[in-house]
Amino acid sequence: MPALWIAHVTVTDEEAYGKYAKLAGPAIAKHGGKFIARAARYVQLEGKDRPRNVVAKFDTLEAAVACYHSPDYQEALSHAKGASERELLVVETEE
Repeated sequence: MPALWIAHVTVTDEEAYGKYAKLAGPAIAKHGGKFIARAARYVQLEGKDRPRNVVAKFDTLEAAVACYHSPDYQEALSHAKGASERELLVVETEE
């Protein structure tokens, strides 16, 4: 069953976060993730507003979680820590 990787982000250090973005995209693609929304227009209806929202689709929830824990994504993530406030979740889809 497919899964969506959904990140809500407030960037606090553009330079460091840029290093994360440069590495994260290829790491996600390497693990079968395909971006379906990335920093596009949005409307915050409830909860904490985060100006950067990213959605990637993976073949399975397990593939998305494996990507997160992979060495290449963890290297990317090391640049985001301290450079952003973020929430990330993975949720299975019905299609």
